Amino acid sequence: MLERLNEALEHIESHLDQRIEVTELARIAVTSEYHFRRLFSALAGISLSEYIRRRRLTVAGAEVLAGERTLLEIAVRYGYGSGEAFARAFRGVHGVGPGEARRTGAALRSQPRMSFRLIVEGSSSMRYRVVEKEQFRVIGRKARVPLVHEGMNPAIADFVRSIDQETIRRITGLSDQDPEGIVAVSDDLDPSRAEGTEFDYYHGVVTGAGVPDDLDALTVPAGTWAVFENSGPFPQALQYLWRDVFTQWFPSNPYQSRPGPEILRTRLSPDAARADSELWIPVERTAV
Repeated sequence: MLERLNEALEHIESHLDQRIEVTELARIAVTSEYHFRRLFSALAGISLSEYIRRRRLTVAGAEVLAGERTLLEIAVRYGYGSGEAFARAFRGVHGVGPGEARRTGAALRSQPRMSFRLIVEGSSSMRYRVVEKEQFRVIGRKARVPLVHEGMNPAIADFVRSIDQETIRRITGLSDQDPEGIVAVSDDLDPSRAEGTEFDYYHGVVTGAGVPDDLDALTVPAGTWAVFENSGPFPQALQYLWRDVFTQWFPSNPYQSRPGPEILRTRLSPDAARADSELWIPVERTAV
């Protein structure tokens, strides 16, 4: 898997002055476009589109300083429709416009070329199972919130506190299948998984019941799920679990992620310092 990902990175490098199609990168990596984006951002810590943008502007910066082409020629070569658009993007990465950089020889920022390699630690194992589920609903309350990679998500915390206890009791009573009880469901996430991008958050239950008029619902088609168990400090252990699933489990197992909501069932300790959790990720088996 890592060898194929590095081949996709090589394709990016050789096509920085051309249109780069994510479908082609996914084909090289022998995976779906959806999974490639997810896996790349988890491994690299940066979205695919942002990495390509920074690499292009790094290489373009070297050409700006070299002075062999006009600024407009460089802009067009790297896919910008005008000198103004190129100047805005250039300043966003380098902190200085291309004209000023050429005149003054200003120091520019560089996005290093990435490659992926496997580091074998063997210090821990992941507990998981694979489950087939028929179509179900998530019923509860929904909010659109920003993505936070580390620490508590204030928007989610405020939203959950805003739900009165009688509504929580009614929602909990609709739970009739695994995972049981109140769950946190993330849906419609931006493919980049960038910090601050928004997604739909449901505080609800997994059920086959009908939808009460005053509650929100998400219908989830039948499919395969990988279920990961985790115990540790809250919320750090949960956020590390998401990272480990994509950086360790997927590269080592014959599955890839597929579009769909991610479901988290959490049971906190009395002091809320630790949690026992299950993370449900929609997956599909890859071709052997």
